[in-house]
Amino acid sequence: MAKLNQLRGRAVNVDLIRTVAMVGVLLLHASGRYTVTGQELSQMNPINATTWGVVDVFQSIAVPLGVPLFLMLSGALLLQPEKNESLSVFFKKRWARLGLPSLFWGVAYFAWDFLVQKIPFSGAAIIQGILNGPYTQLWYLYVLAGIYLLTPILRVTIANADESIVKYFVILWVVGVAIIPFFHLFTTFELNSNVFTLTGYVGFFVLGTYLVTVRMRRSTLSILIIIATALTAVGTYALAATGAGTGMYFLQQYFSPTVILASVMAFLLLLTIKPASVQKETATPTSPSKVNGLIKLISQNTLGIFFIHVMIIESIEKGYFGFAINRDTLNPIIEAPLLTVIVLFSSLAIILILKRIPYLRRLIGAMGC
Repeated sequence: MAKLNQLRGRAVNVDLIRTVAMVGVLLLHASGRYTVTGQELSQMNPINATTWGVVDVFQSIAVPLGVPLFLMLSGALLLQPEKNESLSVFFKKRWARLGLPSLFWGVAYFAWDFLVQKIPFSGAAIIQGILNGPYTQLWYLYVLAGIYLLTPILRVTIANADESIVKYFVILWVVGVAIIPFFHLFTTFELNSNVFTLTGYVGFFVLGTYLVTVRMRRSTLSILIIIATALTAVGTYALAATGAGTGMYFLQQYFSPTVILASVMAFLLLLTIKPASVQKETATPTSPSKVNGLIKLISQNTLGIFFIHVMIIESIEKGYFGFAINRDTLNPIIEAPLLTVIVLFSSLAIILILKRIPYLRRLIGAMGC
């Protein structure tokens, strides 16, 4: 996907959104290693319970900033009304950008499974890995595959739909994936799922193209993000404390009402930050800042970082690099953000090195997610 900075006449900092989303994924995976059941939480001493509460906040921040931002940005870029490609051209582009790297890293993670993680080698494990993804984070590739299959249809729909139809689509999706399941969590009643057939991650995808037309004050957006994140964290803690069982992490799922609200507000807030190139046109010309350069560099390599980061996390946690950072060596309050930073820059450095090897550049994922 080529990086675009103009969406429906609106300057959009694609690099910043993509970088924030990548950091969200890393923070989620760094902090997600410290999960507990409601029973374990009830047996913790106050210090450990407080530690888990802080990690709960990390996860509540990370979930809306990761996958939802990536999907909304993809929707904003791919569902623009002016996009007009044949099916063959569209799928050739997707294959070149995502298909080849997926095959390369799929093989790499099979090797990681069998050689490093010592998972017993079997034909069944390979078949299951191909069907569902050979490793933790690769489930997202199947989400993208499903969305890409729908994109040519959605392009025609969005291009010919007025704003009210798109709003109706989004409302149906939110009610079906978030509101109805939320009320079911607290009652014994359950609505027949066939009433709302519009489910899954496609809602975030469509939201992206709709949100580029929305304007809200930064102060309002910031307040709503804080409220939604707080409700996610406090609600998760409360559900855990009351013994909600498998439902204790409901509010930290991608389709919870609070996560959807936080992700939408975060996306809108990031849309208010113009790209550096646009800002320079209205200001005194200056050399690009190191921060902007770093954001652009991370953005251009988020696909490679996404693929490799779990290997790096597990290598650091298990001491494969000669040192270990995990919940046994550091308090999770420190470990989660520290591991996030280390993994981000370690993954970036490795990807930049791999890109210098002939023939590997296209295979490792040169463009952003």
